[in-house]
Amino acid sequence: MIIILKPQATEQDANEILDKISSLGLKPLYMPGIERTVLGALGDERVLSQLHLDAYPMVDEIKPVLSPYKLVSRELQAHDSIVSIGGVKVGGGNFTVIAGPCSVESEAQLMSISKMIKSYGVPLLRGGAFKPRTSPYSFQGLGLEGLQLLKAARETFQLPVVSEIIDPNDADLMRDYVDCYQIGARNMQNFRLLEAVGKQTDKAVLLKRGMSATLEELLLAAEYIINAGNPNVILCERGIRTFETATRNTLDLNAVAYLKEKSHLPVFVDPSHGTGVKSLINPLSRAAVAVGADGIIVETHLNPKEALSDGHQALTGEDFATLMADIKPFVAAAGKSL
Repeated sequence: MIIILKPQATEQDANEILDKISSLGLKPLYMPGIERTVLGALGDERVLSQLHLDAYPMVDEIKPVLSPYKLVSRELQAHDSIVSIGGVKVGGGNFTVIAGPCSVESEAQLMSISKMIKSYGVPLLRGGAFKPRTSPYSFQGLGLEGLQLLKAARETFQLPVVSEIIDPNDADLMRDYVDCYQIGARNMQNFRLLEAVGKQTDKAVLLKRGMSATLEELLLAAEYIINAGNPNVILCERGIRTFETATRNTLDLNAVAYLKEKSHLPVFVDPSHGTGVKSLINPLSRAAVAVGADGIIVETHLNPKEALSDGHQALTGEDFATLMADIKPFVAAAGKSL
Protein backbone atom coordinates (compact mmCIF):
# COMPACT_ATOMS: atom_id res chain seq x y z
CA MET A 1 0.00 0.00 0.00
CA ILE A 2 0.94 3.67 -0.40
CA ILE A 3 0.73 6.02 2.57
CA ILE A 4 0.66 9.76 1.77
CA LEU A 5 1.54 11.97 4.72
CA LYS A 6 0.17 15.45 5.36
CA PRO A 7 2.35 18.41 4.29
CA GLN A 8 3.24 19.25 7.90
CA ALA A 9 4.40 15.71 8.71
CA THR A 10 7.96 15.54 10.07
CA GLU A 11 10.68 12.96 9.57
CA GLN A 12 9.92 11.71 13.06
CA ASP A 13 6.29 11.09 12.05
CA ALA A 14 7.49 9.14 9.02
CA ASN A 15 9.91 7.06 11.08
CA GLU A 16 7.18 6.17 13.57
CA ILE A 17 5.05 4.74 10.78
CA LEU A 18 8.02 3.00 9.14
CA ASP A 19 8.83 1.33 12.47
CA LYS A 20 5.23 0.16 12.71
CA ILE A 21 5.46 -1.34 9.22
CA SER A 22 8.74 -3.11 10.02
CA SER A 23 7.42 -4.46 13.32
CA LEU A 24 4.85 -6.53 11.46
CA GLY A 25 7.46 -8.06 9.16
CA LEU A 26 6.48 -5.92 6.19
CA LYS A 27 8.90 -4.12 3.86
CA PRO A 28 8.88 -0.33 4.50
CA LEU A 29 9.55 2.22 1.75
CA TYR A 30 10.52 5.84 2.33
CA MET A 31 9.98 8.25 -0.58
CA PRO A 32 10.34 11.88 0.50
CA GLY A 33 9.11 14.42 -2.02
CA ILE A 34 9.32 18.19 -2.39
CA GLU A 35 5.82 18.83 -1.05
CA ARG A 36 4.78 15.50 0.48
CA THR A 37 6.41 12.43 1.98
CA VAL A 38 5.14 9.15 0.63
CA LEU A 39 5.65 5.85 2.43
CA GLY A 40 5.08 2.31 1.23
CA ALA A 41 4.36 -1.02 2.85
CA LEU A 42 4.90 -4.26 0.96
CA GLY A 43 3.95 -7.74 2.08
CA ASP A 44 1.11 -10.10 2.89
CA GLU A 45 -2.23 -8.34 2.37
CA ARG A 46 -3.61 -9.97 5.52
CA VAL A 47 -0.83 -8.35 7.54
CA LEU A 48 -1.24 -5.01 5.76
CA SER A 49 -4.80 -4.84 7.07
CA GLN A 50 -3.43 -4.92 10.61
CA LEU A 51 -1.56 -1.62 10.26
CA HIS A 52 -4.60 0.60 10.91
CA LEU A 53 -2.63 3.63 9.71
CA ASP A 54 -5.76 5.71 9.29
CA ALA A 55 -5.54 6.28 13.05
CA TYR A 56 -2.28 8.21 12.68
CA PRO A 57 -2.97 11.99 12.64
CA MET A 58 -0.24 12.74 10.09
CA VAL A 59 -1.56 10.24 7.51
CA ASP A 60 -3.50 12.03 4.79
CA GLU A 61 -4.38 9.20 2.43
CA ILE A 62 -3.89 5.44 2.05
CA LYS A 63 -3.98 3.78 -1.36
CA PRO A 64 -3.68 0.08 -2.22
CA VAL A 65 -1.27 -0.87 -5.02
CA LEU A 66 -3.51 -3.03 -7.16
CA SER A 67 -1.01 -4.31 -9.73
CA PRO A 68 0.82 -7.56 -8.90
CA TYR A 69 4.14 -5.78 -9.46
CA LYS A 70 4.54 -3.11 -6.79
CA LEU A 71 8.01 -1.58 -6.84
CA VAL A 72 8.14 -1.13 -10.62
CA SER A 73 4.63 0.29 -10.86
CA ARG A 74 3.67 3.89 -11.54
CA GLU A 75 1.12 3.47 -8.78
CA LEU A 76 4.04 3.55 -6.36
CA GLN A 77 6.22 6.03 -8.26
CA ALA A 78 4.66 8.38 -10.79
CA HIS A 79 7.85 10.00 -12.11
CA ASP A 80 10.32 8.32 -14.47
CA SER A 81 13.36 6.65 -12.96
CA ILE A 82 16.80 7.58 -14.25
CA VAL A 83 19.37 4.79 -14.11
CA SER A 84 23.13 5.37 -14.13
CA ILE A 85 25.41 3.01 -16.07
CA GLY A 86 28.95 3.95 -15.11
CA GLY A 87 27.93 7.60 -14.86
CA VAL A 88 25.87 7.60 -18.09
CA LYS A 89 22.30 8.66 -17.31
CA VAL A 90 19.65 6.45 -18.89
CA GLY A 91 16.02 7.56 -18.96
CA GLY A 92 14.37 10.91 -18.38
CA GLY A 93 15.06 13.16 -21.34
CA ASN A 94 17.91 11.02 -22.69
CA PHE A 95 17.92 8.66 -25.64
CA THR A 96 20.85 6.32 -25.18
CA VAL A 97 22.51 4.01 -27.70
CA ILE A 98 24.36 0.89 -26.56
CA ALA A 99 26.45 -0.72 -29.30
CA GLY A 100 29.11 -3.34 -29.79
CA PRO A 101 29.63 -6.93 -30.89
CA CYS A 102 27.41 -9.84 -29.93
CA SER A 103 30.52 -11.68 -28.69
CA VAL A 104 33.97 -10.50 -27.68
CA GLU A 105 36.25 -12.40 -30.04
CA SER A 106 39.68 -10.78 -29.80
CA GLU A 107 41.46 -7.64 -28.63
CA ALA A 108 41.78 -6.31 -32.18
CA GLN A 109 38.07 -6.88 -32.88
CA LEU A 110 36.84 -5.25 -29.68
CA MET A 111 39.20 -2.27 -29.76
CA SER A 112 38.39 -1.44 -33.39
CA ILE A 113 34.63 -1.59 -32.75
CA SER A 114 34.99 0.46 -29.55
CA LYS A 115 36.92 3.13 -31.41
CA MET A 116 34.28 3.24 -34.13
CA ILE A 117 31.25 3.61 -31.85
CA LYS A 118 33.08 6.16 -29.69
CA SER A 119 33.67 8.29 -32.78
CA TYR A 120 29.88 8.55 -33.24
CA GLY A 121 29.29 9.64 -29.67
CA VAL A 122 27.91 6.31 -28.40
CA PRO A 123 28.35 6.32 -24.60
CA LEU A 124 28.03 2.59 -23.79
CA LEU A 125 29.76 -0.56 -25.07
CA ARG A 126 28.05 -3.95 -25.24
CA GLY A 127 29.86 -7.24 -25.64
CA GLY A 128 29.31 -10.83 -24.59
CA ALA A 129 31.97 -12.70 -22.63
CA PHE A 130 29.55 -15.52 -21.71
CA LYS A 131 27.14 -16.58 -24.45
CA PRO A 132 24.10 -18.83 -23.91
CA ARG A 133 23.81 -20.56 -27.29
CA THR A 134 21.08 -22.82 -28.58
CA SER A 135 23.63 -25.34 -29.84
CA PRO A 136 26.36 -26.73 -27.54
CA TYR A 137 28.71 -26.64 -30.54
CA SER A 138 28.38 -22.88 -31.09
CA PHE A 139 30.90 -20.36 -29.76
CA GLN A 140 30.22 -19.91 -26.04
CA GLY A 141 32.33 -16.79 -25.46
CA LEU A 142 35.83 -16.14 -24.09
CA GLY A 143 34.75 -16.03 -20.46
CA LEU A 144 37.19 -14.28 -18.14
CA GLU A 145 39.45 -13.32 -21.04
CA GLY A 146 36.48 -11.59 -22.66
CA LEU A 147 35.76 -9.68 -19.45
CA GLN A 148 39.38 -8.56 -19.28
CA LEU A 149 39.19 -7.27 -22.86
CA LEU A 150 35.99 -5.40 -22.08
CA LYS A 151 37.63 -3.75 -19.08
CA ALA A 152 40.60 -2.72 -21.25
CA ALA A 153 38.25 -1.21 -23.84
CA ARG A 154 36.37 0.64 -21.10
CA GLU A 155 39.57 2.17 -19.79
CA THR A 156 40.94 3.00 -23.24
CA PHE A 157 37.82 4.64 -24.67
CA GLN A 158 35.94 5.64 -21.49
CA LEU A 159 33.00 3.44 -22.45
CA PRO A 160 31.07 1.83 -19.58
CA VAL A 161 30.37 -1.83 -20.31
CA VAL A 162 27.15 -3.84 -20.65
CA SER A 163 27.63 -7.62 -20.68
CA GLU A 164 25.42 -10.67 -20.24
CA ILE A 165 25.47 -12.78 -17.10
CA ILE A 166 24.19 -16.36 -17.29
CA ASP A 167 25.22 -17.84 -13.93
CA PRO A 168 24.30 -16.40 -10.49
CA ASN A 169 27.76 -17.42 -9.26
CA ASP A 170 29.36 -15.02 -11.78
CA ALA A 171 27.83 -11.88 -10.25
CA ASP A 172 30.81 -11.21 -7.99
CA LEU A 173 33.31 -12.23 -10.68
CA MET A 174 31.86 -9.79 -13.21
CA ARG A 175 31.35 -6.79 -10.94
CA ASP A 176 34.88 -5.40 -11.48
CA TYR A 177 34.60 -5.73 -15.25
CA VAL A 178 31.10 -4.50 -16.11
CA ASP A 179 28.91 -1.50 -15.31
CA CYS A 180 25.62 -3.16 -16.28
CA TYR A 181 24.57 -6.79 -16.08
CA GLN A 182 22.48 -7.93 -19.03
CA ILE A 183 19.85 -10.60 -18.37
CA GLY A 184 19.12 -12.34 -21.65
CA ALA A 185 15.74 -13.51 -22.92
CA ARG A 186 16.38 -17.13 -21.96
CA ASN A 187 17.14 -16.12 -18.36
CA MET A 188 14.35 -13.61 -17.76
CA GLN A 189 12.68 -15.98 -15.31
CA ASN A 190 15.85 -17.43 -13.80
CA PHE A 191 14.83 -16.15 -10.39
CA ARG A 192 18.07 -17.04 -8.60
CA LEU A 193 19.95 -15.04 -11.25
CA LEU A 194 17.55 -12.10 -10.82
CA GLU A 195 18.13 -12.14 -7.07
CA ALA A 196 21.91 -12.36 -7.56
CA VAL A 197 22.07 -9.18 -9.67
CA GLY A 198 19.54 -7.62 -7.30
CA LYS A 199 22.17 -7.80 -4.58
CA GLN A 200 24.70 -5.89 -6.74
CA THR A 201 23.17 -2.56 -5.79
CA ASP A 202 25.88 -0.38 -7.36
CA LYS A 203 25.38 -1.87 -10.84
CA ALA A 204 22.63 -1.41 -13.41
CA VAL A 205 20.66 -4.34 -14.88
CA LEU A 206 19.36 -4.50 -18.46
CA LEU A 207 16.50 -7.01 -18.32
CA LYS A 208 15.42 -8.45 -21.66
CA ARG A 209 11.94 -9.79 -22.23
CA GLY A 210 11.69 -13.53 -22.72
CA MET A 211 10.79 -14.61 -26.23
CA SER A 212 7.45 -16.04 -25.00
CA ALA A 213 6.96 -13.85 -21.93
CA THR A 214 3.98 -11.61 -21.25
CA LEU A 215 4.57 -8.02 -20.22
CA GLU A 216 3.30 -8.78 -16.73
CA GLU A 217 5.88 -11.55 -16.44
CA LEU A 218 8.60 -9.12 -17.54
CA LEU A 219 7.53 -6.57 -14.93
CA LEU A 220 7.40 -9.23 -12.23
CA ALA A 221 10.93 -10.32 -13.20
CA ALA A 222 12.03 -6.70 -12.71
CA GLU A 223 10.23 -6.78 -9.36
CA TYR A 224 12.49 -9.66 -8.27
CA ILE A 225 15.60 -7.55 -8.91
CA ILE A 226 14.31 -4.43 -7.17
CA ASN A 227 12.89 -6.40 -4.25
CA ALA A 228 16.37 -7.87 -3.72
CA GLY A 229 17.71 -4.35 -3.27
CA ASN A 230 18.75 -3.05 -6.69
CA PRO A 231 16.51 -0.28 -8.12
CA ASN A 232 18.71 0.28 -11.21
CA VAL A 233 16.72 -1.74 -13.72
CA ILE A 234 16.19 -1.07 -17.42
CA LEU A 235 13.54 -3.05 -19.33
CA CYS A 236 14.29 -4.21 -22.87
CA GLU A 237 11.90 -5.35 -25.60
CA ARG A 238 13.86 -7.69 -27.91
CA GLY A 239 11.16 -9.37 -29.94
CA ILE A 240 8.84 -12.27 -29.21
CA ARG A 241 8.28 -15.61 -30.91
CA THR A 242 5.17 -15.70 -33.08
CA PHE A 243 3.92 -17.67 -36.10
CA GLU A 244 5.73 -15.23 -38.43
CA THR A 245 8.87 -16.62 -40.10
CA ALA A 246 9.94 -13.65 -42.23
CA THR A 247 11.99 -12.27 -39.33
CA ARG A 248 13.89 -13.90 -36.47
CA ASN A 249 11.36 -12.55 -33.95
CA THR A 250 8.40 -10.16 -34.00
CA LEU A 251 9.48 -6.84 -32.50
CA ASP A 252 6.60 -5.86 -30.21
CA LEU A 253 6.67 -2.06 -30.18
CA ASN A 254 3.26 -2.12 -28.46
CA ALA A 255 5.23 -3.27 -25.45
CA VAL A 256 7.24 -0.04 -25.27
CA ALA A 257 4.19 2.20 -24.99
CA TYR A 258 2.53 -0.19 -22.53
CA LEU A 259 5.60 -0.48 -20.30
CA LYS A 260 6.08 3.30 -20.25
CA GLU A 261 2.46 3.65 -19.13
CA LYS A 262 2.59 0.99 -16.41
CA SER A 263 6.14 1.35 -15.07
CA HIS A 264 8.54 4.15 -14.15
CA LEU A 265 11.58 2.16 -15.36
CA PRO A 266 13.48 3.11 -18.55
CA VAL A 267 12.58 1.00 -21.60
CA PHE A 268 15.01 -0.02 -24.35
CA VAL A 269 14.50 -1.76 -27.68
CA ASP A 270 16.81 -4.33 -29.28
CA PRO A 271 16.08 -4.19 -33.03
CA SER A 272 18.99 -6.53 -33.80
CA HIS A 273 17.45 -9.56 -32.07
CA GLY A 274 13.95 -8.21 -32.62
CA THR A 275 14.26 -8.68 -36.37
CA GLY A 276 17.43 -10.62 -37.15
CA VAL A 277 17.42 -8.75 -40.46
CA LYS A 278 20.10 -6.10 -40.83
CA SER A 279 18.12 -3.92 -43.26
CA LEU A 280 15.24 -3.63 -40.76
CA ILE A 281 17.33 -2.40 -37.82
CA ASN A 282 17.41 1.21 -39.00
CA PRO A 283 13.65 1.72 -39.60
CA LEU A 284 12.69 -0.10 -36.42
CA SER A 285 15.17 1.94 -34.41
CA ARG A 286 13.42 5.06 -35.67
CA ALA A 287 10.08 3.51 -34.78
CA ALA A 288 11.41 2.74 -31.28
CA VAL A 289 12.24 6.40 -30.77
CA ALA A 290 8.81 7.45 -32.01
CA VAL A 291 6.93 5.08 -29.69
CA GLY A 292 8.74 6.40 -26.60
CA ALA A 293 11.77 4.17 -26.00
CA ASP A 294 14.59 5.53 -23.87
CA GLY A 295 17.28 3.89 -25.99
CA ILE A 296 18.33 1.04 -28.26
CA ILE A 297 20.93 -1.71 -28.03
CA VAL A 298 22.36 -2.82 -31.37
CA GLU A 299 24.99 -5.27 -32.57
CA THR A 300 27.93 -3.98 -34.58
CA HIS A 301 30.87 -5.72 -36.22
CA LEU A 302 33.43 -4.33 -38.65
CA ASN A 303 33.62 -7.66 -40.48
CA PRO A 304 30.30 -9.49 -40.00
CA LYS A 305 31.32 -12.28 -42.38
CA GLU A 306 33.88 -13.43 -39.81
CA ALA A 307 31.74 -12.87 -36.70
CA LEU A 308 31.57 -15.88 -34.38
CA SER A 309 27.92 -15.16 -33.50
CA ASP A 310 25.02 -13.22 -35.06
CA GLY A 311 27.07 -11.82 -37.93
CA HIS A 312 24.00 -11.77 -40.20
CA GLN A 313 22.34 -9.08 -38.04
CA ALA A 314 25.41 -7.02 -37.13
CA LEU A 315 25.79 -3.50 -38.52
CA THR A 316 29.01 -2.59 -40.31
CA GLY A 317 30.72 0.74 -39.63
CA GLU A 318 28.94 2.28 -42.62
CA ASP A 319 25.57 0.87 -41.54
CA PHE A 320 26.09 2.22 -38.03
CA ALA A 321 26.98 5.70 -39.29
CA THR A 322 23.75 5.76 -41.29
CA LEU A 323 21.75 4.59 -38.28
CA MET A 324 23.12 7.31 -36.00
CA ALA A 325 22.40 9.98 -38.60
CA ASP A 326 18.89 8.71 -39.31
CA ILE A 327 17.69 8.55 -35.71
CA LYS A 328 18.85 12.07 -34.80
CA PRO A 329 15.78 13.94 -36.16
CA PHE A 330 13.48 11.40 -34.52
CA VAL A 331 15.18 11.86 -31.16
CA ALA A 332 14.90 15.63 -31.51
CA ALA A 333 11.22 15.35 -32.47
CA ALA A 334 10.62 13.24 -29.36
CA GLY A 335 12.08 16.05 -27.25
CA LYS A 336 15.04 13.98 -26.09
CA SER A 337 18.81 14.31 -26.23
CA LEU A 338 21.03 11.82 -28.02
